[in-house]
Amino acid sequence: MLELIFVLGFFFMLLLTGISLLGIVCALFVATLLMFAGGLFALMIKVLPWLLLAVAVVWIIRAFKEKKSHNRDEIIFGQPRPYRRTRRRYTR
Repeated sequence: MLELIFVLGFFFMLLLTGISLLGIVCALFVATLLMFAGGLFALMIKVLPWLLLAVAVVWIIRAFKEKKSHNRDEIIFGQPRPYRRTRRRYTR
């Protein structure tokens, strides 16, 4: 399938530019770009089920995992420190 895209891109580019050295180089360049784009699309379709499986696994793991606190004091000291209210000293 991808070889057919390459041949068609090469043929149409030769029709547009004519048969010359510059035309052949341009046709090869355009056909290579078409092959690259087609290959990326085919790879995306091939890998898509595995990507969806990875997303589902992460979603399930996060659903069953307990929520952890992101409090800095709990991480450093192991328990939250009580809130200490300090006096503000106003100086004149």
